[in-house]
Amino acid sequence: MKSMFRIALLALSLGLGAGSVSAKLPPLSEEAQAKAAEAKIKAADGAKLAADQLAAAQDRVAAAWKAQTAR
Repeated sequence: MKSMFRIALLALSLGLGAGSVSAKLPPLSEEAQAKAAEAKIKAADGAKLAADQLAAAQDRVAAAWKAQTAR
């Protein structure tokens, strides 16, 4: 029973402490916003390239499988 009380007390104190820890960050500067936008565009381009490469690899595998099963 004592350990249950300790666990409840710990959970309560952690829950109350979490509210004071989560502070609001200041808004990003224009330079930081531009950098973030550039990084987002770069990431999107990288994702598109990866998707295209995956599609090409899948096409090669499918073509090889079709050629092998057609025998």
